[in-house]
Amino acid sequence: MTDNSQEDPAGLDTDFSLTVDADDAGKRLDAVLASHVEVLSRNRIQSLIKSGDVTVGGAKIVEPKYRVNEGDALVLVLPEAEDPEPKGEDIPLSVVFEDEHLIVIDKPAGLVVHPGAGNWTGTLVNALIHHCGDSLSGIGGVKRPGIVHRIDKDTSGLLVVAKTDRAHQGLAAQFADHGRTGPLERAYAALVWGAPSGLKGTIDANLARSQTNRQKIAVVKTAGRRAITHWQVKERFGGHSEDALAALMECRLETGRTHQIRVHMAHIGHPLIGDDDYGSGFKTKINRLEEPLKGVVAGFTRQALHAGLLAFEHPINGKTLRFESPYPEDFATLLSTLQKF
Repeated sequence: MTDNSQEDPAGLDTDFSLTVDADDAGKRLDAVLASHVEVLSRNRIQSLIKSGDVTVGGAKIVEPKYRVNEGDALVLVLPEAEDPEPKGEDIPLSVVFEDEHLIVIDKPAGLVVHPGAGNWTGTLVNALIHHCGDSLSGIGGVKRPGIVHRIDKDTSGLLVVAKTDRAHQGLAAQFADHGRTGPLERAYAALVWGAPSGLKGTIDANLARSQTNRQKIAVVKTAGRRAITHWQVKERFGGHSEDALAALMECRLETGRTHQIRVHMAHIGHPLIGDDDYGSGFKTKINRLEEPLKGVVAGFTRQALHAGLLAFEHPINGKTLRFESPYPEDFATLLSTLQKF
């Protein structure tokens, strides 16, 4: 499948087009689109098809079950958003850096980045509108002004937001390049169950929306989007090598997919502590732990993931900016308790 749309780290904000290749020839139109447009559910895609928002070879197709052919040009046109326009809210922000072009925020766990279903208020965007006024880039659209990249609601740590369109364009180019030719760096600290036998490695596994649960992401052998995570074991707890109870790991992204680190670590058998979506099978381990570790782990109610390092080139003056965020209190407590085990 040839994907002709530009990668959008903050989600699908523009029309999406692709050309069917041999791997997807003969498949249902809705299934093909769902496998490549992971920010939309299959039900949403079916609704868009029925509304006439999808064309095949320039002709509108309103049947989700329509079978595509090799070489077909598919275009998904997103209708104008009808969601409520976010308003500014006086929500405290931890500002690490700010100038007239951009702002770097140390986001606490529990704060949603932008408004969406079930979270129309109380988001980072609402806080930024209040803090920055009218000085946020409009490229991200009404719901995501200035948002260049995201981290999950329950992941803590650093992210940069554009205050001008020029800064947004420059930052977006760096994130699309994933640091291959520039100074962009993103490193995450993760506390995981168990530990890999080696000290470092790379996970190269495609990701796509799960076919059984559209709220989750899954590793897929074919189709999907390529995802690459580089990991390094920083410390093991409660044992050596693969016998360890848990480990502190550093994960660096070469691509930026939804839930990438969480899914990749679960894929190699070491899900994040506290991750109920991708590590639920490890919950029984908690009952076998000794106090006080048992209580601390049981009380850790989010995935143990912290975006602790962010470096990039300032899109206007060209200077390399590098920021590090200390572990938040809950992460630090969990880590120190594991270190005593």
